[in-house]
Amino acid sequence: MWNDFKEFAFKGNVFDLAIAVVIGAAFGKIVSSLVEHIITPLIGLISGGIDISKESFTFLKVEIMYGMFIQSVIDFLIVAFVIFMAIRLLAKFKRKKEPVVEEAAPEVDPKEALLAEIRDLLKEGKTL
Repeated sequence: MWNDFKEFAFKGNVFDLAIAVVIGAAFGKIVSSLVEHIITPLIGLISGGIDISKESFTFLKVEIMYGMFIQSVIDFLIVAFVIFMAIRLLAKFKRKKEPVVEEAAPEVDPKEALLAEIRDLLKEGKTL
C-alpha cells in the first residue's frame, strides 16, 4: 500500500496539479484585485457613480440585498473573461513554440524495393 501511495504521490502529474492550483489561486487574487480596484471603479465612473451593490428591499422584515448578488455576477463574468483571455494568450504562445517535426520516410532496402516491384507486377498479371 505504501509503495502504491508513493508511486501515485510522486508522479509528475500530481506535482504539476499542485503547482497549477497554487498558481491559479494567486492568479485569481490578481484578477479579483484588477476587477475590484480598477474595472469596477471605471464602470462606476462611466455609469455616473451608480453603486448597485447597495441596492436592496425589505420583505417580511428581512433585507434582501439583490444589488450585492448582481455585483457578484458582474464580478464573476469579468473575472471569467480575463482568465479566458489569459489562457487563450498562453495557448497562442504555446502553439508557436512547438516545432513541426516531419518524419523522414524510412529507407527501403534495394532488395525489398525490387521484391515490391515484382509483387506489383504479379498482381497486375504481367510477366517478367
